[in-house]
Amino acid sequence: MSATGYTSPAIPRSRPRLSRMDRRMIRRALLFCAPAVLLLLAIYIIPMLVLAGFSATDYRLGAPSFAFVGIGNFTKALHDAVFLRALRNTALYVALVIPVGVFLALGIALLVHARRRSRAFWEIAYFLPVTATLVAMATVWQFLLHPSLGPVNAAIKGLGFEPVAFLSNPALLIPTMALIGIWQVLGFNTVLFLAGLTAIPKDLHEAARLDGAKHPIDRFATVTWPMLGPTTLFVVVTTSISAFKVFETVAVLTKGNSGSETLLFELYLEGFEYSNTGYAAALTVIFLAIVLVLSIGQTLLMDRKVHY
Repeated sequence: MSATGYTSPAIPRSRPRLSRMDRRMIRRALLFCAPAVLLLLAIYIIPMLVLAGFSATDYRLGAPSFAFVGIGNFTKALHDAVFLRALRNTALYVALVIPVGVFLALGIALLVHARRRSRAFWEIAYFLPVTATLVAMATVWQFLLHPSLGPVNAAIKGLGFEPVAFLSNPALLIPTMALIGIWQVLGFNTVLFLAGLTAIPKDLHEAARLDGAKHPIDRFATVTWPMLGPTTLFVVVTTSISAFKVFETVAVLTKGNSGSETLLFELYLEGFEYSNTGYAAALTVIFLAIVLVLSIGQTLLMDRKVHY
């Protein structure tokens, strides 16, 4: 402001013009990003939009026409006894697989990490189930748990007990499949925890020992467990997603009989066996929403306690 009280208007600053070289670099950057963006659109974005569109219709596979039903499919799902049973079974399966699959893998990783000569053998032994196909392994488990031919019931009979119908007793179906699911994720989680244990500097353990943490449990609580925070977060999230996606075990062992349906198997039945494409799309949206909310919630909750 001048002495006379007059304020000169602000002169707008012109944006610096990009040089020809800068524009060329931007075009090249966009060109390099284009394949990834197109692939993302083709694999994720467009299918999700099509899925959301089908979820609001009563379309059946192969039908020449369909009608818009809005949220009718979602309302139907909330009153569908089979879907609600599949939701409860999946929740029980996830509740069993996540804690046992994570903490048992951590315990095994601690034991294997302490080995010197036999560490490589145990790493391969625990990782072998990861390399096998789930359908083949489910078939093997079907033989192992057979009520009359399986070696598990043969051992139970040898101990003087009656054989157990693991795959036909409704009360044992989900716990049995959860046991198989734990066995499937155990090797992968163990390898991840071994990688996290290897990355912890040994100096931290020595410093903790000098500070008074004489017992291994004290050093685990003060050094190992906090340093494994990022690894634990990744293991929990990936185990949760794998548990929610249980399908092969149900398809091979029970085929959804005796009330053993899970979310993904119910989606398969509605979409491919019964050709209810619109309803199956709505169930898929619900399934994706549950997995997304659970993954984001776990990440936000655990990320606050993780030390990077």
